[in-house]
Amino acid sequence: MSFTVWFTGLPGSGKTAISTRTSSLLAKEGVSVKHLQLDEIRRFLTPEPKYTDEERDIVYASLGYMAKLLNETGVNVFIDATANRRKYRDSARKIIPGFAEVYVRCPLDVCMEREAKRKAEFAPKSIYKKSAKAGANVPGVNVPYEEPLEAEIIVDSDKMTADQGARKVADGILALFGDENGT
Repeated sequence: MSFTVWFTGLPGSGKTAISTRTSSLLAKEGVSVKHLQLDEIRRFLTPEPKYTDEERDIVYASLGYMAKLLNETGVNVFIDATANRRKYRDSARKIIPGFAEVYVRCPLDVCMEREAKRKAEFAPKSIYKKSAKAGANVPGVNVPYEEPLEAEIIVDSDKMTADQGARKVADGILALFGDENGT
């Protein structure tokens, strides 16, 4: 059985860095993963995003359904997306049998500092700065971020490096799903 792991946390918490490194670690163990980065996919689903609740409902439901379809064909999936409302992640959990959540926990001030410096390929730039000036909807600032209640894996990204976080996640995934994936 294939699996889906949803990496959630505030913007700038380290989701992309940790999920990318975790994917590389799992590849060394013979476990391949398709990495769905919301910031990349959003360009096709909503080319001019408004970040409204309605738009988020559609985007996150689509992301969960894509992962489900990939899992049905035997592809393991990482979802790299904030998903500020618990209901988005819970909806994916309901439709995907092999589902786990990784909470990349990080204080808002650290996320803001990191995000100001990040050079992510697909992520919008300076979102915290824009939220202060233009009233942009940013999880953790002016839009609620609902922490997972029972994440299978928690990484405190302000207390460990991205490599250490990735090792913790890879070990957790192998413990959760390893036997089912031939590892």
